Amino acid sequence: MSPHDIGRAWSSPNSGHRPPGSAIDHLVLHYTGMRSEEGARDWLCDPRSQVSSHYIVFEDGRVFQLVDESRRAWHAGRSFWRGVTDLNSRSIGIEIANPGHEFGYRPFPDRQIEAVIGLCRSIFARHFIPPHQVVAHSDIAPDRKEDPGELFPWEWCAAFGIGLWVPPAPFDHGLASSRGDENEKVQELQRLLLGIGFDAPLSGVFDQRTETVVRAFQRHWRPAHIDGRADASTLDTLTRVAAVFEASSAV
Repeated sequence: MSPHDIGRAWSSPNSGHRPPGSAIDHLVLHYTGMRSEEGARDWLCDPRSQVSSHYIVFEDGRVFQLVDESRRAWHAGRSFWRGVTDLNSRSIGIEIANPGHEFGYRPFPDRQIEAVIGLCRSIFARHFIPPHQVVAHSDIAPDRKEDPGELFPWEWCAAFGIGLWVPPAPFDHGLASSRGDENEKVQELQRLLLGIGFDAPLSGVFDQRTETVVRAFQRHWRPAHIDGRADASTLDTLTRVAAVFEASSAV
């Protein structure tokens, strides 16, 4: 995407200085979760909202820059990924216009995703952001957020180097670990989730937090069935995702 394709007529006051020496090495993808894309853009630029993002991408493919990349936009909130707890200071945030689960969640148009891919690739030309640090808002804040959600085409984006993907194992109705279980299998599940980057406990107890994180994992990597239970499909997919993440982070 050429810089000339980005609208710059809108600017958000909701930003601050990045801490000295902080690297821009994460990319966080969101959906707007509002009834209209214009309303979302206005809200991100309203000082009363206390939220912002660096970019917003409309459904027709138009891209607007709201905060300069050099500044710390307020998009991630309370978050965690691979030990990083202040994602705002180290990330670029992209809001993708979509009503979200509250207002009529729907598939993202092809032209919108093509614009997102072009924008991400232009960002990568300016900042080194490894694939395992391209994340969903729901990955870094699974107890608060669902975006960009199970309809976001991560596989398509990964084909262009934006994030990581493995084909999910088919869903089945077999045995699964779930809330209340306590054993070594649960601890191994938690270890894999933590190794990917999630804020998962290592207690060996399948508690509410573990269920929440499993649900977030499914939303991103096994979107056909999101129930927070660690069935065979989830475990198989998780094991392969963890291996891909380990290889990516070792580069």
